[in-house]
Amino acid sequence: MSVDIVVRLDVMMARRKIRGRELAAQIGITEQNLSLLKSGKVKGIRFETLARLCAALDCQPGDLLEAMPEGTV
Repeated sequence: MSVDIVVRLDVMMARRKIRGRELAAQIGITEQNLSLLKSGKVKGIRFETLARLCAALDCQPGDLLEAMPEGTV
């Protein structure tokens, strides 16, 4: 069975009440790249970036990424 990976970064940002500009500055990426991550329009993410996101948002990788059965997204 195939799965799609869904990015839940926007949900975690809302829970932590942090804006994109602030988060991007904290983790050292551009707002544009953060926006691409939030929209799921990237093919991959560096573990280093994922670790920085988790540290800044005080969460686990599973809070940001979710595997869904293909076609249910």
